[in-house]
Amino acid sequence: MNVNQQIGSEQAALWNGPAGRAWVDAQESLDRLFALFENLLVNEARTASARRVLDVGCGTGATTLAIARALGAEGRCVGADISEPMIAAARARAQREGSPARFVCADVQSHAFEPVSFDLIVSRFGVMFFDSPVQAFANLRHAVADGGALRAIAWRSAAENPFMTTAERAAAPLLPNLPARKPGAPGQFAFADRHRVSSILEESGWAGIDIRPIDVECTLPERELAGYLTRLGPVGLILQNEADERMRTQVIEAVRTAFDPYVHGTEVRFTAACWMIGARASFASPALKEAARV
Repeated sequence: MNVNQQIGSEQAALWNGPAGRAWVDAQESLDRLFALFENLLVNEARTASARRVLDVGCGTGATTLAIARALGAEGRCVGADISEPMIAAARARAQREGSPARFVCADVQSHAFEPVSFDLIVSRFGVMFFDSPVQAFANLRHAVADGGALRAIAWRSAAENPFMTTAERAAAPLLPNLPARKPGAPGQFAFADRHRVSSILEESGWAGIDIRPIDVECTLPERELAGYLTRLGPVGLILQNEADERMRTQVIEAVRTAFDPYVHGTEVRFTAACWMIGARASFASPALKEAARV
């Protein structure tokens, strides 16, 4: 097995295992937390007059379903994610809602999408986990009709998002096996470097690249903070799967105290520093069209 295959397997194992289950359990809380990002992508779909939309890394389906509602009967929305637990949750939500949105469990790096079958690709924090991002975005480019668009939201750097690393910094003295984040590796902050993102998109065949910083004010009910920090992220994974009760108590106390600067009465507030990544599918060269047919 080569290194890329091993990384891909790690991501599949992570999101089909404890991380995927944690996101399903926290679905309602996370949907509220990231609702403003969902609204941004719904507006992008409306502005683009899109009718065929692919949501990459759709998770439990909130953005896919929201865009499907916005487009109405004439729209066709598909959500794709590598996590079977999250796709199962998304399908159940669609069934309860009576939504025509469709969900596929797939690795978009290699999934055989029908060529030119979408006119817009969106993603809310779903594009940072590819072990081969050029391959992934090239595959997505083949799935988009000429003139179609890409609109994806990704995190900027860890330094610009201190809320997101508060738990790790507070727990590090107590959890020596806490994995260190590796710059550029698949994960939350893989797209921190705007120039790297632009290079990935150019190399994979996208044009009209526009990467803009956005800062979004997010809120979480204080009563949900304990569940957030004990289930999600690297610290949450260790607490759920490796720590004994004594260690859990120590870590939770230290981590909860570290979040105090973000707590304002009954709310937790922080600023999410992200990129709005835009690109378009320029009219394909004969070589690109031939590659899409292969």
